[in-house]
Amino acid sequence: APPKVCATCKQNIEGGVLIALDKEYHPDHFICFECKEPIKESKFQQKDNEPYCDNCYAQKFLKKCKACNEPIKDKVVTAMGADWHEDHFVCGGCKTKLIGQKFMEIESAPYCQKCYTEKYADKCKACGKPIVTQAVVALDAKWHQLCFKCSKCGKPIMKDQSFRTEGGKPQCVKC
Repeated sequence: APPKVCATCKQNIEGGVLIALDKEYHPDHFICFECKEPIKESKFQQKDNEPYCDNCYAQKFLKKCKACNEPIKDKVVTAMGADWHEDHFVCGGCKTKLIGQKFMEIESAPYCQKCYTEKYADKCKACGKPIVTQAVVALDAKWHQLCFKCSKCGKPIMKDQSFRTEGGKPQCVKC
């Protein structure tokens, strides 16, 4: 039989032989294609029929998390045009995990609805609370639909109703 030739150093192999990826190696010449360090574990990665240690493979080929910039070795969450570790896709406010939750993007950070509402939603001119549904825009302010009411009789002024102002406050036409 012809002598076995090491795929790394191209020298004949005397004694022990390591066979991986359909190639033969001196046992200490089975090295990572990237860092050139010997692969000592029985577990290694391969790409284009070349061996890689786990670390080099992760750094070179795996998606990186937007939050920590580390390779994602398990489940990848893709949101807001980026990839995330599941545990790192969290609300920019309260840090709650957002997997399967509705979220809003503010300044390229995700926010749960509660934090978004508290921090960024428009506030009603009458009650000061966040407006999460449609707002009434009138008198240079935003209002909840039921908070936009006549300052005299207290009845809500609906969006198709006319109104006038008295001292900067809305009044229905009847009053």
